[in-house]
Amino acid sequence: MTRIPVKLDHCVIHVSDWERSNPFYRDVLGAELVERGGGACAYRFGSEQLNVHGPGVDAHPLAREPVAPGNSDLCFEWLGPIEDAISHLEENDVPVEEGPVPRNGAKGEGRSVYFRDPDGSLLEFISYVAA
Repeated sequence: MTRIPVKLDHCVIHVSDWERSNPFYRDVLGAELVERGGGACAYRFGSEQLNVHGPGVDAHPLAREPVAPGNSDLCFEWLGPIEDAISHLEENDVPVEEGPVPRNGAKGEGRSVYFRDPDGSLLEFISYVAA
């Protein structure tokens, strides 16, 4: 099978409040905030990015059914032990909804914890590092 030269560049989420979401994605997920004007930002994680639709953003073209705030489900790789991710969430007053639990991700078997962003989108940290 021929390998197709494709790598995920970005995906899009929707938020309802820049003043809540920007600090959350910066402080809890470690995103670099890429200013888009008027408080709007994209959230960059190394070479990947979340483009963000929200108040004041006139995005074009739009998906047929744009994701509403709170309807996203995203997983981020935590590069250390999952227990460190739990401690980090606790330090930032972010409740863990589930976990740690075994899950399969892009790199195979890992351990995950689930939590929510300020709009209620389901977020996951997965760690492939053995405790």
